[in-house]
Amino acid sequence: MKKKNAIIDWLKAVSFAFLTILLFRTFFFEPFTIPSPSMEKPLLTGDYVIVNKMTYGARIPITPLAFPFIHQTLPFTENTNSYLDWLQIPYLRLFGSPDIERNDIVVFNWPMEDDRPVDQRTYYIKRCVGISGDTLEVRDGQVYINGTYNDQPDKLQFDYKIKTDIDSLNNDSLKLAGITEGNHMQNKGEFWFTLNLENLEKIKKFPHITSAELLIDRKGAYNDYMFPEDEHFLWNVDFFGPIYIPKAGDSVKITKDSLPLYERIISVYEKNELRVSNDSIFINEKYSTHYTFKMNYFFMMGDNRHNSADSRFWGFVPEDHIVGKTVLILMSIDKSDGGNSLRGDRWFKSVH
Repeated sequence: MKKKNAIIDWLKAVSFAFLTILLFRTFFFEPFTIPSPSMEKPLLTGDYVIVNKMTYGARIPITPLAFPFIHQTLPFTENTNSYLDWLQIPYLRLFGSPDIERNDIVVFNWPMEDDRPVDQRTYYIKRCVGISGDTLEVRDGQVYINGTYNDQPDKLQFDYKIKTDIDSLNNDSLKLAGITEGNHMQNKGEFWFTLNLENLEKIKKFPHITSAELLIDRKGAYNDYMFPEDEHFLWNVDFFGPIYIPKAGDSVKITKDSLPLYERIISVYEKNELRVSNDSIFINEKYSTHYTFKMNYFFMMGDNRHNSADSRFWGFVPEDHIVGKTVLILMSIDKSDGGNSLRGDRWFKSVH
């Protein structure tokens, strides 16, 4: 009997601990790993960060029938979902809509993954450069909000063309300077490197460096893979916008030419029936010249401006996709070159 009671007590303790951790991760804090260099240098590949879900109001799980601690697919399987999508709870967030501030580093679900429920879409981490109601423009790769410069130059990285009078540069010296992205260019003695301001000053002091030139697309050059993938908007990575970021309750005029900016919001995120006939737009079979938004939206960009798949490529992030604010680097492991070295200077470092 004593042995049976001990087993029951042990099971109760394990169950209580399991539920406590599950609730803590769901509504308060959750760890995430940085998988790519899109947020360098504030966040490095191999950083383990803590995300505060209460900052913006914890989101109630949309797919409650899911294996805990497992996202999207079951381990050791290729295509077996870790959730059941036949039961989905309407979007609800504790303490109202997310009150994101400009330049917060935010974790969110990638909005283009239409084949999965919102909370089971791939996690992305970017800097929120524009909030609901802003008009955003990117000039020379840097962000202007409502006509005013609103970027943090010391946190940004860009691609540079480095000219030298030699054929190669010392890889160990580059690594010591914190320069990890780059390669030869077509012309002899020319290289490209991804640099922040600190790296730029360091590489200028290298022997045999003759010049450093920022690689920027020209204004008006059209890249057809940029949002909204329409020739009426001649935008590229370095020159983008101006574009209005929708705010709940605000109304915009829609025409056949401007519709590509908000078409996905109207038909996908806010689930309206959208139809265009000649030059006329019909929403839920009603002729429309304006549209009033139901949700708030945000514009996300990576600090590594030339190596980040972000809102410049796929558009706005709806508020129901927001997970939380990144607040702390818990630990950091450098896995480059096949190693697993600890970056001790980054442990328990605040994120901003």
